[in-house]
Amino acid sequence: MNNPITVPKTWAESEQKASNSWLMFKIMSEFVDGFERLENIGPCISIFGSARTKSGTEYYEKSVEIAAALSRQGFGIITGGGPGIMEAGNKGAKEAGGKSVGLNIELPFEQYANPYLDHDKEFNFKYFFVRKVMFLRFSQGVVLLPGGFGTLDEMFETLTLIQTGKINKVPVVLYGKKFWSGLLEWIKNTMCDTEHNIHPEDMDLMKLTDDVDEIVKIFNDYYSKSELKPTF
Repeated sequence: MNNPITVPKTWAESEQKASNSWLMFKIMSEFVDGFERLENIGPCISIFGSARTKSGTEYYEKSVEIAAALSRQGFGIITGGGPGIMEAGNKGAKEAGGKSVGLNIELPFEQYANPYLDHDKEFNFKYFFVRKVMFLRFSQGVVLLPGGFGTLDEMFETLTLIQTGKINKVPVVLYGKKFWSGLLEWIKNTMCDTEHNIHPEDMDLMKLTDDVDEIVKIFNDYYSKSELKPTF
């Protein structure tokens, strides 16, 4: 039987505590800066999707179209500030004369600030969890186009916070039936109907469409009856 590891009590322990304290302050400073700079951003919609989607492809061009259509309704567009679907969303907002906001993140690959961000609305974050708080507090809804793990993370975190009442029940729209239908079928058939891990009404938290005009209608209908305000 192996002997348990004995951790020596040395000055290194106090160094670690000091390091943890500084980490806490760094995180707090990101929260404070984000809240202060975004507080007066106005009504916005977040567009999520893959950083790897190339210009000229179907979903890139649809992201441009969706962002432009929502911008013409008076919504700003918030993206992760990088390439792919994010770039397309900011491009659509810029071309339609809307606010183009980017919440960028420091990554070793893929991420760089796209050229369609408003210069005074470009924000850089070190911590994913701080960035996601900013997305969800200051967005009056979410549009998700095809993406990878990050897009799914943003989708399920948004749905979880709505389901548990931690943020307001804002619209969550999935664009691209070909991409999303299989996942939604699994959620309904396995998570809901077979395992009963979610309630049937939770399926209503998401809207699936291939129609840009329907996306605009979803948001206009919702906010004809609801106040435009931060989600929590």
